Amino acid sequence: MPRFTALSPDALTVLVADRAAESDGYTVIAVDGADAARPVSFAEGVAELLRGRGRPAATVSLHDWVRPASVRLEYDRDSEFTYRTGWFDYAALTREVLQPLRSSGRYLPALWNEHTDRSARARIQDAAPGTVLLVAGPMLLGRGLSFDFTVELRMSEAALRRHTDPAQHFTVDGLLEYDRERDESADLLIAWDHPDRPALRVG
Repeated sequence: MPRFTALSPDALTVLVADRAAESDGYTVIAVDGADAARPVSFAEGVAELLRGRGRPAATVSLHDWVRPASVRLEYDRDSEFTYRTGWFDYAALTREVLQPLRSSGRYLPALWNEHTDRSARARIQDAAPGTVLLVAGPMLLGRGLSFDFTVELRMSEAALRRHTDPAQHFTVDGLLEYDRERDESADLLIAWDHPDRPALRVG
């Protein structure tokens, strides 16, 4: 039976920042969570704390790495299968962010604007030495992505359905199937049904 211990949101932010600080070089952290969990907001809080400590940090949202609408909506606009297998361009994330950051200290912060369905027209960023980059979004684990550390903000099915727009409930079905299929666990698993009262898995 999994065991969890309660901690405050601030304490959780500090915990992740402390783990990030254990590495001196370029460090990439995954913050895996459904949109309902607001993983980008959590990642930004960690990045802000790190910068306050003097450590360079930035965030990348997986929603800036969606495939064009013509691709992701080609077969079915409300397909849970397409959502979990074809919505996000994980290969481009590796090619444009994870690999070049480690090899050259440069990365592309965004590829595609999901709202305008056009190129994000982002410029390649030069990362300061020792930058911590937090990549945040759904279904990051089990994709063969090269992260140094992973955090999962896990919500139950009931919480996902409660906090997801009804028009997007097909994504919940995709998330649940993804959880059943994936074979990678996070370094830190957080029970996130109540973000103001998170709990860390300890056993």
